[in-house]
Amino acid sequence: MNKIYPDASAALDGLLFDGMTIMAGGFGLCGIPENAIDAILESGVKDLTIISNNCGVDGFGLGKLLDAKRIKKMVSSYVGENKEFERQFLSGELELEFNPQGTLAERIRAGGAGIPGFYVKTGVGTVIAEGKDHRDFNGETYIMETGLVADLSIVKGWKADTQGNMIYRKTARNFNPMMATAGKVTLAEVEEIVEVGELDADNIHTAGIFVQRLIKGEFEKRIEQRTTRTKENA
Repeated sequence: MNKIYPDASAALDGLLFDGMTIMAGGFGLCGIPENAIDAILESGVKDLTIISNNCGVDGFGLGKLLDAKRIKKMVSSYVGENKEFERQFLSGELELEFNPQGTLAERIRAGGAGIPGFYVKTGVGTVIAEGKDHRDFNGETYIMETGLVADLSIVKGWKADTQGNMIYRKTARNFNPMMATAGKVTLAEVEEIVEVGELDADNIHTAGIFVQRLIKGEFEKRIEQRTTRTKENA
């Protein structure tokens, strides 16, 4: 099975439809699937539910889809770097399902593992717990959270072989490995594609069985916040 496509637009052919749910890897702007995001924007697809830790920044990453009003709902953990996100949410234009960060990670992992729900203490006694099933275990109260799955997962890796076995680089790993398991179809974009056998099998983070489509991308790797010291204080 040939998993390699010439570009993101070709790799997304036949996968996109209005109202679909997409998981997008990354943490801030680290490890985001830049090429797939741009191709989704160009496709014109709309009314999207996006599952991602955050929504990029104004004008970059998922922020591009937000600016174009292609996103109907975000399932997120951190939303503090995007003024347009704030504006759309406060005006009622954007739905938000807010999650504690660890809960979001576990919901995605559970979805990829075929686990429909689990109980967690985080959020008990807060608005996060409203409307959710409560159970007591060993004298402590827990709330039930559901696993998450998506019509499509878009993830960004460092190296992959031609069968989609993939390695992530350092903190760019973040949400990408678990999202790769939780999409009905997973599109991975990487910086380098090598032949099968060239990757150290013990260091593979995502097995190729989870990756259906693969591209070699070009990446800007923009820094979310750049903070420097003045020369006299360096």
